[in-house]
Amino acid sequence: MKYVCLAYEDEQELNDLSQSEWHALRQDTLDYVEALKKSGHLLATHALQSASTAASVQIRKAEVSVTDGPFIESKEQIGGFFLIDAADFDEAIRIASKWPSARIGTIEVRPVEEGLSMDRRYH
Repeated sequence: MKYVCLAYEDEQELNDLSQSEWHALRQDTLDYVEALKKSGHLLATHALQSASTAASVQIRKAEVSVTDGPFIESKEQIGGFFLIDAADFDEAIRIASKWPSARIGTIEVRPVEEGLSMDRRYH
């Protein structure tokens, strides 16, 4: 089953890391990416640019509204994602718990829906 793992990070906390701390975290992440690729669990991964480069789009009453930055103001922002293939939710949690930035941020794990339900969006 596929799971998307969203890596929430505090941009300021990452910016406050020393150069050596950043390099260690980066290398740990690259090493884990390679291990997940070799095990066949990793399907895709991408880091995202700062939320300050984002725009949030809404359509209400046929009007398009664009807001700079993330829609919800919070300390943590989505810094990236990785898409994995795991046998079940427990395995997905184990994989996410080893992602290096989980030590300073949060990894949200969600099952991927392969298609949209005919009945309703969320069950």
